[in-house]
Amino acid sequence: MIYARTKISADPVLIRLAMIGISVTFLSLFLVLPIAMVLAQAFEKGIMPAVRALMESDTLSAIRLTLLVWALAVPLNLVFGVLASWALAKFDFVGKNALITLIDLPIAVSPVISGMIFVLLYGAHGLFGPWIAERGFKIIFALPGIVLATVFVTLPYIARELIPVMQAQGTEEEEAAMTLGACGWQTFRKVTLPNVRWGLLYGLILCTARTIGEFGAVSVVSGHVRGQTNTIPLQVEILYNEYNFTGAFAVASVLLVLAAITLCAKSFVERKSAEQERTEVYASAEEGIRLAYEH
Repeated sequence: MIYARTKISADPVLIRLAMIGISVTFLSLFLVLPIAMVLAQAFEKGIMPAVRALMESDTLSAIRLTLLVWALAVPLNLVFGVLASWALAKFDFVGKNALITLIDLPIAVSPVISGMIFVLLYGAHGLFGPWIAERGFKIIFALPGIVLATVFVTLPYIARELIPVMQAQGTEEEEAAMTLGACGWQTFRKVTLPNVRWGLLYGLILCTARTIGEFGAVSVVSGHVRGQTNTIPLQVEILYNEYNFTGAFAVASVLLVLAAITLCAKSFVERKSAEQERTEVYASAEEGIRLAYEH
């Protein structure tokens, strides 16, 4: 029996228009319209009130804290994600499936619950809280707690991007490099990392976006101390609850700008990754043709 090959583009025009219309309407209602409302509210009274709201000391402190948390949490997740994905993709060991499950755990757990877990562990009346307090350290309602909560909720992003990429690469190139005398670190630095660089960058972008926008877990462990433990999302909430709508939406517009930068970086990485895949396919095809002519 011969089956006719059909194309989606050959579907009736009305069906295509209906699907496109539904998609555009959905995106307009749930994405474009809210973004437009945020920008409209931020600059409703002019540019200067929004600028003054952004220059307030508490807002500047929230921006600095957000950037500091990003500078601490993302590198920690980078190290863990690369090492964990390398181990999971290149080696077989007891507990491998359990490790994969643990990496996926933060996706299944509510951020608020994860914040409560850290409070129960490191709070003043938590499991390790009194022992930590006796030694003069403070985790909950301070920077360490915010970093821990952020690292927890962003844990899967880099590892989950790298694991399938490393699995697709296989181990042949690493084995060849070690056969030629390269040590483990040289093999990792000169063979493994270059092959997964676009997947690594993509994971970093996703991790960055979640770090900057995280609210639930950070809200629980921060204590909402003005000028000290409020990140940008928490500052937006405080300003909004105080009916300072211009300030709240002005600060929210900062998050929109950061999100736009993240999306541009994401698009760039996706385009470069697609170009690399096409180049590899063409090179493989050319090599196959060359070998065929030789024989």
